[in-house]
Amino acid sequence: MTSTLSAILSALELGHLDRTSDLRTLEAPPPAEAMEQTVSAVWSDLFALFPFSALERDIEDLGWGLVNLFHRAAAKKHQMIDRLTDEIRLVLAEQDGSEVATADLEDKIDLARKIEQSAEAYETMRDTAARHYLHETGRSWVPASGNRISLGTTAAIVDGRSYLQARRERVRDANMVHGTPVIFAGGRLRFASDDDAKQFADNLLRTLNAVRERVGDMYLVHGGDMKGIERLAASWAEQNGIQQLRFGLDRKLGDRAGFRRNEQMLSVKPRYVIAFQGNGVTERLVIEAKARGIHVVDRRGPLGTPPASRSCG
Repeated sequence: MTSTLSAILSALELGHLDRTSDLRTLEAPPPAEAMEQTVSAVWSDLFALFPFSALERDIEDLGWGLVNLFHRAAAKKHQMIDRLTDEIRLVLAEQDGSEVATADLEDKIDLARKIEQSAEAYETMRDTAARHYLHETGRSWVPASGNRISLGTTAAIVDGRSYLQARRERVRDANMVHGTPVIFAGGRLRFASDDDAKQFADNLLRTLNAVRERVGDMYLVHGGDMKGIERLAASWAEQNGIQQLRFGLDRKLGDRAGFRRNEQMLSVKPRYVIAFQGNGVTERLVIEAKARGIHVVDRRGPLGTPPASRSCG
């Protein structure tokens, strides 16, 4: 395991990744089980140092960064594959049937497949670390920008056109969510006591579980605010194997950003909108949802309960 870990960490020198290096001679990545065990061992040993020390308050930031290390490595590999697919497309367009052209095409396809295997290996390590991050912090790991996807097992590729089509379809499928959308909305709240916070969390989880009983194929739509109560909903979704669709704020829109996000979330035509206490943007989301005939599960009352003056969801 020690030599495997050393090789993995060496490969994570992101600034030195170069598509022109001799990747053609690479063997297959380490077995998935070995990668998962190694990451788990590293995580366990590293974070066992922190509790009851001056470093304890840094656990969340360091854990996020460790997961992000593998995420960035996978992203780098995917960028290399994207450049290679452009080259494959060019070779196909100029294909004259000669032995040299055919060999060049086969080399590029083989190189792309090997890099894709490496990307999937880093995704395996990232997802393993993300599970430990969730267990350690109670929060779902979300990248600073972009999506967190895994392409899974590579299908057999028989020629250039098949590779390009498979690449497009796999990336498309990895970015898709399937099922019935349910929006979750709420802001950043403070509680007078730990008991109040626990009661609120219990009410939130009870509400999510109740909605899931009604919508067995639900996926959760939210704004991805990992400092507000949306992080509780995101963690619940990950623990229960529920897909998530995140609409971040477009900061360039200024004060309009939150309302634009509302429009984007409602455009997926959700079955329910689950609303907890928030700001005026949450209030507008509830108003718009009701205007469209979408059922609102209103939990904007004290500690995540239905408001007494409103009909309950």
